[in-house]
Amino acid sequence: MEHFLHVFIHYLAEIIPALAIGFFISGLVHELIPEDIVNNFLGVRGIRPILAATLVGTILPVCCWGSLPIAVSFYKKGARLGPILAFLVATPATSVSALLVAYAVLGLKFTIYIFFAVIVMGVVVGLIGNTLKYEPKIAKKETCPHCEANPEHVHTHKKKTVGDRLKSILKYAYIKLPKEIGLELVIGILLAAAVATFLPIGGLIKMYLGGWLSYIFAVAFGLIMYLCSTASVPLIDSLIGQGMNAGAAMTLLLIGPVASYGTVLVLRKEFGLKVLAVFLLSLVAISLLLGLGFQFLVL
Repeated sequence: MEHFLHVFIHYLAEIIPALAIGFFISGLVHELIPEDIVNNFLGVRGIRPILAATLVGTILPVCCWGSLPIAVSFYKKGARLGPILAFLVATPATSVSALLVAYAVLGLKFTIYIFFAVIVMGVVVGLIGNTLKYEPKIAKKETCPHCEANPEHVHTHKKKTVGDRLKSILKYAYIKLPKEIGLELVIGILLAAAVATFLPIGGLIKMYLGGWLSYIFAVAFGLIMYLCSTASVPLIDSLIGQGMNAGAAMTLLLIGPVASYGTVLVLRKEFGLKVLAVFLLSLVAISLLLGLGFQFLVL
């Protein structure tokens, strides 16, 4: 237990500075980028909204659960299936916080690869989604009851001061966002410490997960257990330290944050079983190929 606590504290000391910076940048993105701009980029046809959805998703400071209501809102505004699926892949797969932690824990090569791998994965899944027969659901525009009763009714909006914006940035960065993904962060760090501490787990990985079987483990574990993109980084580091194939670790880091139970349930409800099946199969296939590519790169 003493060794476990030592490893756990070591991970905390290594990750907290990167998290603090990442959360602050996330607060800036949340406060300063208007929602209308995002909607305008994703609400049109073609490959451009897929690219926009993927790029916005890589920097947007929300996890898989937070991306679901945003994706549904795009769906109701008439966005095509491709940008929606690309957004659901890229948003939880990485973030500013995750990239900073990955750089601190796994190094520059791993960080650069994961960033571009997420972009590739989002774009490819989006393109596959655009090939499916699917009609976007356009919601009726909501009307103001006051305007219906009085056509001369005027909407007034209080302009935010610099102090208000700063307060909003800090509140989102260090209160709301930690509440949203804080539990996943703690669980991820505890799992990492457990893997690095207890020899039975490490011995199992060394014996059975150092070769091709590690890819099967990565897919199964990634589909069954939701991993926050930031919290999964120390877990991946400990798995690699115990002998896991680097490519399989990359596969797990790609698929784990995306394939949550929430994503599965929402896709099944809003888009149907066919879209869900295509999404999951595409996610597994692309993450495996990208993992293999990283393995050959580091050889």
